[in-house]
Amino acid sequence: MKIITVCGSLKYQDEIMKITEEYALKGNCMLSIVYPTKDLKNYKQEDIKRLGTLHLERIKLSDAILVVNIDNYIGKQTQKEIDFAKSLNKEIIYYNSKKGQQK
Repeated sequence: MKIITVCGSLKYQDEIMKITEEYALKGNCMLSIVYPTKDLKNYKQEDIKRLGTLHLERIKLSDAILVVNIDNYIGKQTQKEIDFAKSLNKEIIYYNSKKGQQK
């Protein structure tokens, strides 16, 4: 069993949730993204910053990160998370797919 933090663009939330479940069913402990429950403009800046900091803490706790790369899209924030994980010598697992092709 590995502890894996999921990283990827929030615009692919549905796909990320399915892929996270897939990896959990393979016996991994998955640390997921906290998905916003309202439009991001309705959050305070300190709350957005706090959620980002907590995501980095999940990466620190992990053996690896799972980068969900749908339609060959890795955004700026996801790239920062990849770089952070690399700086900690974490394993980087890439899940590459086209939208609609997930199992």
